[in-house]
Amino acid sequence: MSVAIITGSCGLVGSESSIFFSEKGFDIVGIDNNSRKFFFGKDGDVAWVKSKLKRKIKKYEHFNVDIRNYNSLEKIFKKYKKRISIIIHCAAQPSHDWAKNKPIIDFEINAKGTLNLLELTKKFSPNSPFIFMSTNKVYGDNPNFLPLNEKSTRWEINKNHKFTNGIDESMSIDNCTHSFFGASKSYADLVVQEYGKNVGLKTTCFRAGCITGPNHSGAKLHGFLSYLVKASIKFKKYSMIGYKGKQVRDNIHSSDLINCFWEFYKKPTYGEIYNAGGGRFSNCSVIEALNLVEKLSNINIKKELVKKNRVGDHIWYISSMKKFRKHFPRWKQKYSTRVIIEELVDQFENV
Repeated sequence: MSVAIITGSCGLVGSESSIFFSEKGFDIVGIDNNSRKFFFGKDGDVAWVKSKLKRKIKKYEHFNVDIRNYNSLEKIFKKYKKRISIIIHCAAQPSHDWAKNKPIIDFEINAKGTLNLLELTKKFSPNSPFIFMSTNKVYGDNPNFLPLNEKSTRWEINKNHKFTNGIDESMSIDNCTHSFFGASKSYADLVVQEYGKNVGLKTTCFRAGCITGPNHSGAKLHGFLSYLVKASIKFKKYSMIGYKGKQVRDNIHSSDLINCFWEFYKKPTYGEIYNAGGGRFSNCSVIEALNLVEKLSNINIKKELVKKNRVGDHIWYISSMKKFRKHFPRWKQKYSTRVIIEELVDQFENV
């Protein structure tokens, strides 16, 4: 039986990938040491997801392994070697704020951990597609220098700009402020490309915007829509950090993203990069998201504004998926931001 190795298997994308690929007939090897609890405390604890996966997936084997530990990872790859059909690398330290305080640990996880996995793929399973969950933060704050206009509830790009329908992969990752998180993920992104173009592995980077879905353990420092909805319903208040709360995020549902993975698995490329987000189909500002939660849940949310923005944060970011759609025309996007928020409101109102 084919094996899918999935790192960060208890996170949002990792857990949904585990379920998806198990339904496609794969045995799942999940690697996750619940580091989110270390990063974010109780809000980030994903032990409940691990229990869910063990209940739901008949052939799921879990390894409580830190991806910084090459020797521990090697034992896993050595155990399954020729059975390995795909590696989906989702494990990461995902927070700007956390990385700023502990940059060495952040780099070790995001950069060294990725390098470990690439080396082991080369050694034990060189013909298997390697999917890396990258981020739009590799572009640093370059999007903030686009010609933007302030509207009543959002920032918006000039209508005649080449990125009006979304930022594509031609945007530079140089000469900008990344945040420590963005820098460590940029290294990982570049080295994944290098193993594709230089070594010949079937690698790809999905540079995602905001990802969300039903298995997201949203925390204050990570998980935009999940935490926004949870905080709004539970505490009736939410802090908007910088840019008057008008900063725009594009939002992709984990289901739509994982279907991107499936399309790539069927027709892999070598060292390719793809922006992956909601695009013009699914995006919102922070204020717009809060207004929609109020409307759907019939509550009043106290909106607190923190004037100082996060370092490297985007004022406006909407992805263009034109390149991915061209390479994989069978992929279809299903979830709009409204549908995503409706799902989250229903989830947290019934907790």
